Amino acid sequence: MIPYKIYLSEDELPKQWYNVRADMKTKPAPILDPATGKPVTLEQLSGIFCTELAKQELDNDTPYIDIPGEILDFYKMYRPSPLVRAYFLEKALDTPAKIYYKFEGNNTSGSHKLNSAIAQAYYAKKQGLKGVTTETGAGQWGTALSMACAYFGLDCKVYMVKVSYEQKPFRREVMRTYGANVTPSPSDTTKVGREILAKFPGTTGSLGCAISEAVEAAVTSDGYKYVLGSVLAQVLQHQSVIGLEAMTACDKYDIKPDIIIGCAGGGSNLGGLIAPFMGRKLRGEADYRFIAVEPASCPSLTRGKYAYDFCDTGMVCPLQKMYTLGSGFMPSPNHAGGLRYHGMSSIISELYDEGLMEARSVEQTSVFDAATMFARIEGTLPAPESSHAIRVAIDEALRCKETGEEKTILFGLTGTGYFDMVAYQKYNDGEMSDYIPTDEELAKSLASLPNIG
Repeated sequence: MIPYKIYLSEDELPKQWYNVRADMKTKPAPILDPATGKPVTLEQLSGIFCTELAKQELDNDTPYIDIPGEILDFYKMYRPSPLVRAYFLEKALDTPAKIYYKFEGNNTSGSHKLNSAIAQAYYAKKQGLKGVTTETGAGQWGTALSMACAYFGLDCKVYMVKVSYEQKPFRREVMRTYGANVTPSPSDTTKVGREILAKFPGTTGSLGCAISEAVEAAVTSDGYKYVLGSVLAQVLQHQSVIGLEAMTACDKYDIKPDIIIGCAGGGSNLGGLIAPFMGRKLRGEADYRFIAVEPASCPSLTRGKYAYDFCDTGMVCPLQKMYTLGSGFMPSPNHAGGLRYHGMSSIISELYDEGLMEARSVEQTSVFDAATMFARIEGTLPAPESSHAIRVAIDEALRCKETGEEKTILFGLTGTGYFDMVAYQKYNDGEMSDYIPTDEELAKSLASLPNIG
């Protein structure tokens, strides 16, 4: 019998990150300078990011990158993370499907975000920086980065999406406890923040807004660089430790996933989980169904356009080709704060465009139906973001019940929901509602896309 929890040994912790771009026949489109329309250079990108991270961002060809020893030492505090067989959920659903989840909530930040935060803080420290700036949605990335900066003695400035700043005060206080300066975004502390407030009075913010402010704060402060918690290729590369561990555990117990599911906001968790499995698919070694799950309120993959767009609302960042709703799209203030981003990773976007993976959007109340069921049956309170993957994992397991197919399902449980109790309170009190943007709303935001092929 396969154990309820599969723990790898410390010796089985991945020693290298995997760069899935190396195995992609069609590489993600290059990042463009909005002023010239030409691919950005290392020198240009290094004006925003640490030099080593800029190199990783532009590297489409190196399949494996050694993980520095100091990062490995930090990983050992909470990695390898367990691969869990959801026996209780299988029984409750009365499904022939086998359900597994990779649990990333076993650290103080409560999520997978620490995997990249510690890497980015390490390279900032190695470069001799004073500190870093960033944005955060639900607060998991900001929490992880504040922990990583405290570990390396770096200053940390976090611009937190205003609705999350107000809905998730305890996560905000964890960041402050670790020494971070936390500002609700959009704010009047930056030029771009003031411009956004003037254009969208009363807005509750978005990740795109917060990115604009964090980038401005970095480029106007000596000794600071900007770091990002999702979307970027470097982040997906760091997060590949999730998939590498999951694949090692699966191989060790002869588990062969048929369906691999992850929630999708910017793409960090999804990209990290699927990366090595996708590599096998790209190399023709195995086949899997990959499903990206996004909120119906912010449906970049399922209703967006594959085009070049700004990564931020203030239009101060370079352009990436991605599935996008338009950088000016203002999502509703729903509770999956980490998934409220207008675009999707260029890597995920290219794989989706090639038909190598599927995408599905789900409504908020159905997500919390699944979250509550999972909490009661499996004993872990999931983050709202993670619960999108749970929703579709349950749906696929019930489909197996209808067809009699014995599929093996693997999904990513990105983190815990113990700082998301306002959302659970809204659900329990029957005050939660679903919002789906209209075609007219999406058309309006997409009309502002840059005129680039």
